[in-house]
Amino acid sequence: MPKVGVVLSGCGVFDGAEIHEAVLTLYFLQKNGAETICMAPDIEQLHVVDHLRGEVASGEKRNVLTESARIARGNIKNLADVKVSDFDALIFPGGFGAAKNLTDFALKGSDCGINSDVLRIVRETVLAKKPLGAVCIAPVVIAKALAGTGIKTSVTIGNDAGTAQAVEALGTAHVNCPVKDFVADEDNKIVTSPAYMLGQSIPEVAEGIEKTVKKLLAMI
Repeated sequence: MPKVGVVLSGCGVFDGAEIHEAVLTLYFLQKNGAETICMAPDIEQLHVVDHLRGEVASGEKRNVLTESARIARGNIKNLADVKVSDFDALIFPGGFGAAKNLTDFALKGSDCGINSDVLRIVRETVLAKKPLGAVCIAPVVIAKALAGTGIKTSVTIGNDAGTAQAVEALGTAHVNCPVKDFVADEDNKIVTSPAYMLGQSIPEVAEGIEKTVKKLLAMI
């Protein structure tokens, strides 16, 4: 049974992991015979968003690991304690948490920073030739982590021109892709899919994520 790490970034599309994407990723991994290991950095969120009103909840603070534990039903590891030897493949669901908590891409675009443990685990995964996946906005995490390494790869976030341009400014090629499909870099074992960057419904997002997960597992 392959072990696949799932890196979460909180709980909720506007300030954490996109819940549908996270659950679908876990579902398709387990359905296809993988053991899942959820993980998240033990850091404070950039901010808290009231998902009913779509506004920042002034004065509220939440922890990324604690919030991610909601999706993982409490069974989650601190990313700082995870080694590349602990899993056979790694995948990042999307949600603004990837661009606000794991990186600050949402604020700074290609000039963004990245969490040190996220940087470490992505680079170690690629260097170990273990499969790496990302959906929705999360491919920007891969692009930032690999910036300056000389590792050339290609990813997709769908077809948003501004985001694609920022990804390419980090040194990663962008490929336009429909929501129900994925882009695979066979050499570096990296697979990405647009999910809710394009999707309008759970079924179409699920189709792209299922294909991504199956490709990820086939690369092990």
